[in-house]
Amino acid sequence: MQGLMTVFKKELTDDFTSWRFIILFIIALGVSVFAIYLDAQYIRQTVTETRFVFLQLYTTSGQALPVFILFIVFFVPIVGIMLGFDAINSEKNSGTMSRLLSQPIYRDAVINGKFLAGVVTIAVMLTSIVMLVAGMGLRMIGVPPSSEEVARLLVFLISSIIYGAFWLGLGMLFSIYLQRVATSALASVAIWLLFIFMFAFPFFAQPGQGQAGLMLMRISPITLAWQVITLLLVPGARTLEQMLQSGGSVPTSALPLGQSLLSVWPHMVSIIVLTVVCFAISYIKFIRAEIRST
Repeated sequence: MQGLMTVFKKELTDDFTSWRFIILFIIALGVSVFAIYLDAQYIRQTVTETRFVFLQLYTTSGQALPVFILFIVFFVPIVGIMLGFDAINSEKNSGTMSRLLSQPIYRDAVINGKFLAGVVTIAVMLTSIVMLVAGMGLRMIGVPPSSEEVARLLVFLISSIIYGAFWLGLGMLFSIYLQRVATSALASVAIWLLFIFMFAFPFFAQPGQGQAGLMLMRISPITLAWQVITLLLVPGARTLEQMLQSGGSVPTSALPLGQSLLSVWPHMVSIIVLTVVCFAISYIKFIRAEIRST
């Protein structure tokens, strides 16, 4: 346990003091501010007409798709990949990994500490973004969130952190299996682009390809995350197609929180399983790998 905490603190310090994290954090905060002020007038007109006023700060947009939801679904993978794609191979190539393992630190403490530090970094970033939007929203509309809205935001935050953990695990997986840092980064981005294609395919497929599109949607973590986020933040939404057709507005026939949790649970379990599988493969490979001193 002591070795785990040592690696965790070291990695967490490196993450928060690196220019990579600082740049990503500034971009994240900038996009969040942009998402709120992009259609400020539209938000003010909408929040007085429907239920769940506070949640609409995260979902309302004058465009066809909510900017904030798109930001979470497509930007969080980049954060996870950036934190994980060189977690192992960069230290192997520089020789610091062999020196680290020569200390009284077990291998499982190394990979567990690195993964835990990455998850905490993602959690801090996402929590800061959600709190920033909440603070700006309170100032803009002057309406505090209800207890159900707070509960939905909390579940949304937890599910977004798990979603980021999957991409962190994927980046670490390539970092362990591939020797070159650039190659692991390209492989991670390629998988991200593939899943984006899986997300977009059902909307551009021909009528006869509908079943294939549904199958692609079921295995794409991007689609799974989109379903979870929209079902939580848009209480009236039942499906991805309904969300697109509604233009991001909250229907009047909103589902209760319990029903929304039942709807998102299968998608959340799928993301958790994908995350566990990625990390388990990385863990086994790292434990068995031969690491030579340089």
